[in-house]
Amino acid sequence: MEAEVRTSHIISWIFGTTVFAIGVLNMFLVHPVPGVIYLLLSFVYFPPANAILKKKFGFSIPLLLKIILGIVIIMFTLGVSDLGEMIDWVVNI
Repeated sequence: MEAEVRTSHIISWIFGTTVFAIGVLNMFLVHPVPGVIYLLLSFVYFPPANAILKKKFGFSIPLLLKIILGIVIIMFTLGVSDLGEMIDWVVNI
């Protein structure tokens, strides 16, 4: 069986990996609690996790909800969290 490569899967993997990296950075640089939350939220974007949700529970997370969640994650990371301040500090050096 050939694996079907879709643009949406590639974007999901990239964004999921980005949110996972944000979670790891939050765990070590800021506080473990938001880091764990980001790690858990990152699994929403990985295609195998959606397949498991579809198989076990009969539903998957809609694309619109993923986009809204992605915007909220980016806003919290860059605007509200301490990680955003650390990123600003590094950029201004």
